Amino acid sequence: MEKSNVYKRRGMLCLAVAVLIFSVYGIRLFNWQILQGDEYQETAKNNSTYSLTSDRTRGEILTSDGKRLATNKTIYNVVLRYSYADKDKLNETVRDVLDILSKRNEKWIDTLPIVYKNNGYSFNKNDTADEMFKFLHSDEMLGKNYKNADEYIRELSKMYKCSFTDKQTLRDVISVRVNMDYKNYGSENDYIIAEDVSADMMQIISENSSKLNGIEISTTVERQYKNGTLAPHIVGTIGKISAEEYKTYSDKGYGYNDMIGKFGIEQALEEQLRGKEGKAYVQKNGNGSIIKTVETENASPGNTVWLTLDSELQKVANEALAYNVNQSHNNGASDCQAGAVVMLDVNDFSVLAAATYPSYDISKYSNYDYYEKLVNDESSPLYSRAFDGAFAPGSVFKPCVALAGLEEKKITKDSYITCTQEYDYYPTDIVKCMGYHGAINMNTALAVSCNYYFAEVGRRLGVDSIYSYAEKFGLGLRTGVEIPENIGILAGRDSTSWMEGNTVQAAIGQSDNAFTPAQLASYAATIANNGKRLRTHIVKKITSYDRSQTLSETTADNVNVLSTLTVDKDNLKTVQQGMWSVCNDYNGTAYSVFGNYGVKVAAKTGTAENSGTDHTVFICYAPFDKPQVAIAVVIEHGAYTTYSSGVAKALMNKYFFNKDYDPDSESVDEAGFVAH
Repeated sequence: MEKSNVYKRRGMLCLAVAVLIFSVYGIRLFNWQILQGDEYQETAKNNSTYSLTSDRTRGEILTSDGKRLATNKTIYNVVLRYSYADKDKLNETVRDVLDILSKRNEKWIDTLPIVYKNNGYSFNKNDTADEMFKFLHSDEMLGKNYKNADEYIRELSKMYKCSFTDKQTLRDVISVRVNMDYKNYGSENDYIIAEDVSADMMQIISENSSKLNGIEISTTVERQYKNGTLAPHIVGTIGKISAEEYKTYSDKGYGYNDMIGKFGIEQALEEQLRGKEGKAYVQKNGNGSIIKTVETENASPGNTVWLTLDSELQKVANEALAYNVNQSHNNGASDCQAGAVVMLDVNDFSVLAAATYPSYDISKYSNYDYYEKLVNDESSPLYSRAFDGAFAPGSVFKPCVALAGLEEKKITKDSYITCTQEYDYYPTDIVKCMGYHGAINMNTALAVSCNYYFAEVGRRLGVDSIYSYAEKFGLGLRTGVEIPENIGILAGRDSTSWMEGNTVQAAIGQSDNAFTPAQLASYAATIANNGKRLRTHIVKKITSYDRSQTLSETTADNVNVLSTLTVDKDNLKTVQQGMWSVCNDYNGTAYSVFGNYGVKVAAKTGTAENSGTDHTVFICYAPFDKPQVAIAVVIEHGAYTTYSSGVAKALMNKYFFNKDYDPDSESVDEAGFVAH
C-alpha cells in the first residue's frame, strides 16, 4: 500500500514537471509569434540572402593537330550588382555611371528604340526594336501602345520615378532601366551596363566604386575565333541567350546574361563547352551591409573539344573547292557558284576535312553589317552544304544498284546487256545514255557509266529493292555526325507519288534521290570498308580545359558500328573492281585524272540533271588494295566531272604526298572533260 502511494506521488511529480516545461515553451512561442511577431517578421524581411556569380570560362575548340578554332579572351564589363545596389538610388547610380562612360567615349548597352535628337523624342528602328516594343507593350510593362515617342518616355519616367530635367539623360537612364527589366535584373541576375571597356575605364570605375553604389568591374571571357575561314560551318558560334532559349535552359542554370551555342559544334557540344560559374552566397541586412558569406561554389572551366579535322587537309579542301567551282563557272557553266567536299578516314569514319563553298569568316559573324551581307548573298554562304545540302547523286548511285542486282540475282558479273543508247522500256521514262556501248558486262558498265545498263538492272530490281540496299549503305539515313545534318531523300521510300517507270530514273541516281556529301562519303567509305558502316564523327576527343586529362575519345576500336552489309563477298568485290576500272581502265570516266596517279584509286563519277547546268558528283577511296580515305565531292551546276574529281585529287595529293594545293600545277585538259 505504501509502495502504491510512492508511485502515485512520483507520477504526479513527473506530470507537473512536463506541464511546466510545455507551459514555458508555449509562453515563448506565443511571445515570438503574437506579441513580437511583427518585429521578427521585419527582421527576416530585412535580412536577405543573395547570390553573386562569376562568369564561366568556355572550353576551347581545336583541330586534331591542335590548331585553335575557338578560344577565349578576358574582357572587362561594367556591372550593376543587385546585392550591393541602393534600390532607392538606382536612377542616380545609372546616371552617374553613364556620365563617366560617355566622357571616355565608351559604349554602353542601349536597346531602347527611341532617340532624342533635334530637341525631341522619336522612334528609332534598330535590330532589337520589334522585340523591345513587344516587351514594352506587355502587361508587366506599359500594357498598351502609344502613338508617339514622347508618350512612351512620359509613361516610363512615371514607372521608374525618373525625373531628370535633361531630356537626353532622362532617355538614357530609362533605356537602362527598361533593359534591366527585360534582362530580369534581380537577386539572381546582375545587370551588365557596358561590355568590353578599356583598361583606362576599368581603372576609373574601380577608383570611383565608393561613389557608384553597386557598380563594379567584372572580368568575363569573350569568345574569339581563330582561323575564322577554316571551318566556320562546323565550328559555329555563340550568342546571347534569347527569351525562347531562356525558357528551355533556365532549369539548367542559365541566366539572362548568359551566352549559348547557336549552331555547329558550339551548339552541339554546349554542355561540354559551357563550364561552371562561380557562386558566392552572401547575407545582407536591411542597411545594405553584408553580414556574412553563407556558402561558395568554385568556378570550373568547360572542357576542350578536339575535332577530327586536319587543319592542312581542311585548308586544301577549301582552296581546291573554291578554285574548281570558279573554274567551272568561267568555262561555260555560268550558273556554277557552289559546292562541297567531305573526306573520311576509312578506319574510323572520322571527318578529316569538310568544306563548303562559298564560305565566310566566323570571326566576323557577329558584325551586323557583315552578317546582313551574308544573309542577302544569293549564293547562300551560310548554308552548310557538306552536311545540310541534299543533292541528286547521279551515277555515283550505280555501285549500290550494281550490288543489289548481283545480290538479288537479277544479273551476274558476266551477264551482258546491250546498250543501244536510248532505253525506252517505259515510254514515259526514257533514259538516254551518253554513249553507244553495245553489249557490256557490269565491270564495263561501271567503268563507262552506262545509263542503259543500270536502267535495265533497276527495272528488274524494282524500287523497293533499290532503296532497301541504299539504306544498307546509309543513304537516306543519318551518318551520326555530331552537328545537325540533312537525312536526305530516297526515291520510292520518301516519294509522295510513284509510277513504275520512275524506277529506271531512280536506278541511275535521278528521280527523287537526294543525298548529302557527308552521306556520299560514308557510302564510299562503306564500300571501301567491305560493307561495315561506322558512325561518321567530327569530334576526336574531349579533354579537360588544360588538356591534362582525356575525358572521352573516339577511335577505330570504340566507334559505333551502324550496320554491316551481309552480302556475298564476291559480289562486293565485283563492285569494288568496277570502281577501280573507273580510274584505271583506259575507257574509265576518271582515267584522264587518275590513270597514271601514284596511288591506285577506286571511284565513280556522276552528273545529275536539274534545272540549269547539271550538278557533278564524284566519290572515291584510296588506296584500292588497303583503303585509308574516302571522299565525296558535289559541285552544283559544275558541268564537268573533271572539276569535282580535281578537288578529290588535291586532297589525296596532300594526304599521300604532303603536296600543298597549287592550281597552276593542276593542268586541265579539255579532252578530259567527262559528263557521265
